[in-house]
Amino acid sequence: MKVNLFQQVPYRFMPAGFEDQDISSVVSTPYSELVEPERMFDSYRWFMDEVLAAMRAGFDGITVTEHGQTSYDMMPNPNLPAAVLANAIRTERPETALIVLGRSLGKTREPLRIAEEYAMLDCLSGGRLVAGLPVGLSYDANLNNGIPTVETRERYEEAVTLLMRSWTAEEPFAWNGRFSQYSLVNSWPRPLQKPHPPVWVPGSGSPGTIQRTIDADYAFVYLGWFGPTLTARRIFDRYWDAADRSGVQRNPYRLGFVQNVVVAETDERAEVEYGRYVANAFRQGVGSVPLHYMGLPGYADPRGVETLLRDPGDLGLALELRHASFGRLAEARSVIAGSPASVREQILEFAKEFRIGNLLVMLQMGGMPHELTMKNIHLFADEVLPHLQSLWTDEEWEHRWWPTGLPERVPV
Repeated sequence: MKVNLFQQVPYRFMPAGFEDQDISSVVSTPYSELVEPERMFDSYRWFMDEVLAAMRAGFDGITVTEHGQTSYDMMPNPNLPAAVLANAIRTERPETALIVLGRSLGKTREPLRIAEEYAMLDCLSGGRLVAGLPVGLSYDANLNNGIPTVETRERYEEAVTLLMRSWTAEEPFAWNGRFSQYSLVNSWPRPLQKPHPPVWVPGSGSPGTIQRTIDADYAFVYLGWFGPTLTARRIFDRYWDAADRSGVQRNPYRLGFVQNVVVAETDERAEVEYGRYVANAFRQGVGSVPLHYMGLPGYADPRGVETLLRDPGDLGLALELRHASFGRLAEARSVIAGSPASVREQILEFAKEFRIGNLLVMLQMGGMPHELTMKNIHLFADEVLPHLQSLWTDEEWEHRWWPTGLPERVPV
């Protein structure tokens, strides 16, 4: 199994009781009332120190993601820190994957720029990019960026087609799409990986997204914020059932999963050390987002709407997160917490049951201090990571969704 750090950039100094106010952590969060410049600087520098520490500690990949106008992930363009990481990977640990999960194509008005930035990252890192191609969250695309809801997915499909063609076309071409027009497309640079970097598509498990990833032969990454104990079986069974109907092999490397994890010396100490930070991260982050912001009318495709209307179980803990306790989050496995032995046992059980080949662990949440985050990263890397990496080896299954690195050099 490939085990990757997944890290966001929260503002780590949100005031106590923020979750009790009628304020969301997205779109309209009052900046000037909450932010101190020195603490903003700290939030970013600690993020960079932590992801670099994880790279050096032996994680298979480092994952960054994109959100706009939010206090729980201040990452308007993940390609900026990814450029720093690309150089570190190239010079220090070239076997590491650079996973940008990713630039949201459903909200962009510049799809060709994203294609070129991704290609540049692949060149900078020596062919280590995993290209994340998310649709994008509804509030981000439709409120923050002013994209009409009914256009979001059509924009996404057009942008993916343009991006792929810009990477692979032998000759320059004209592009006259519905949402973007170019008299000539002739991208410089192109990705080092051929025909293109591996593609991962994150999502919440709607049938349409799952089927599109299978049809395009992309990896699917499930974002399990809402309690995997409640939601995982329905989502993963849906995925593998769709794979079976499509005649696709049940290769675990097709599937990824994002999991919050905290590790301490004992199970009891995990709650004492991390409990308040984990609970606050959910309460003041995704738990404070009005649920309708996640799917404004017209954003979801018809199959996704039908699935939720028939059975809203995909939402799991969503309505509880604003006031969920650490115990409730651990019970629902929104976070896996405990000693190294307890954590690796829970993760291995989960990964084997649902055939997860790409694990993305989130080891920093909300206001968790830098020192405690570094402890979490190093305890996980030293005492959990080696036990997970032997599951689903490349000898058993071909990992066609993993970066290949530089192509073989042709002798001059």
